[in-house]
Amino acid sequence: MHLVLLALLAFAPPAAKTADPYAQLRLYDGSWQVTPKGAAKPDVLTNHCALLGQFFACAQNVNGSPGGLVVFLPVNGKPNHFYTQTIMPEGRATGRDELQIEGNQWTYSSRRDENGKTTYYRTLNTFSDKNHIHFEQGQSTNNKDWTVQNSGDEVRMSTSRGAH
Repeated sequence: MHLVLLALLAFAPPAAKTADPYAQLRLYDGSWQVTPKGAAKPDVLTNHCALLGQFFACAQNVNGSPGGLVVFLPVNGKPNHFYTQTIMPEGRATGRDELQIEGNQWTYSSRRDENGKTTYYRTLNTFSDKNHIHFEQGQSTNNKDWTVQNSGDEVRMSTSRGAH
């Protein structure tokens, strides 16, 4: 009986691999030259990204100084949709935000309530290829009409080994 079961298992098709929900996020890994519109000098943003259990995280450094740890977790039942949380160097978290990926357009969204007033924030990252990102950061009081606060471009300088 055991031999029959082993023989059947030997001829069974291999189990389907579960798609990596973080595959697209691995694009962030490495160093990027960030040039905001009108900036006198570009910044260097370095992401060291890794899968930690069910979480994907990127430790960010800006011009060699710690910027924060960004943690990503997939939203159940919503492909390419993530909850995000940034932990700052002093140990405080910024609050749960969201990331929605649709093709080459990545939309980070958040909202903050202060003194009875809600402000919505959005960062649009548009990838022209795996090494070039155009970003726009905006805010809104109604989550419909957006005022661009900052924009610019990011160009990959190198890749890290953390996400691989």
